[in-house]
Amino acid sequence: MDPNASLLAFILTCAVIELTPGPNMAYLAVLAATEGRRAGLSAVAGVALGLLIVGLMAAFGLAAMIASSPVLFQILRWAGVVYLLWLAWDAWREEAPEDNEFSDGAARHFRRGLIVNLLNPKAGIFYIVMLPQFVDQTGDLVAQTVTLSVTFVLIATAIHTAIVILSDLARGIIGTQSRRKTLRRVMAVVLVVIAVWFAFET
Repeated sequence: MDPNASLLAFILTCAVIELTPGPNMAYLAVLAATEGRRAGLSAVAGVALGLLIVGLMAAFGLAAMIASSPVLFQILRWAGVVYLLWLAWDAWREEAPEDNEFSDGAARHFRRGLIVNLLNPKAGIFYIVMLPQFVDQTGDLVAQTVTLSVTFVLIATAIHTAIVILSDLARGIIGTQSRRKTLRRVMAVVLVVIAVWFAFET
């Protein structure tokens, strides 16, 4: 396949996959709607770094090793489930911040976005399963895999950023702190659902 046509096909594939509702989309949308654009974009940055790290691991074969080891895969998967449940509990009990409150929230949301994606074995499997379909076996495999991984992260980040901005705009409709607190409780329930999905579908 022509390299340009292959890259275009990969971009379209990534866009479709990222536009399909999933854990990252749900988490970022509710987070931005309850805590605003700053929190949402911080989480987007963490998600992007997590996806990039997993992509580089795949490029150098580490993700393939984890996916081929049932024990390592299960440890990673259940660690992700437990972490999501902890995030759900934290969201349920934590009060929504005031609009003028500036704390270490940005760093906290960045860290959460990073950890959730590092503990997501499906991210590694995506790279292992999808990337070879668009790689020229006669070329530099590592260089191509790294390029495609970075391309995927850029597409995912653009879509995640758009989701955060749109969700932040909806905050004006949400209005009062009590409604935001209710949405945080909704986010907690969503995180529990994602954790259950993580446990039984990965």
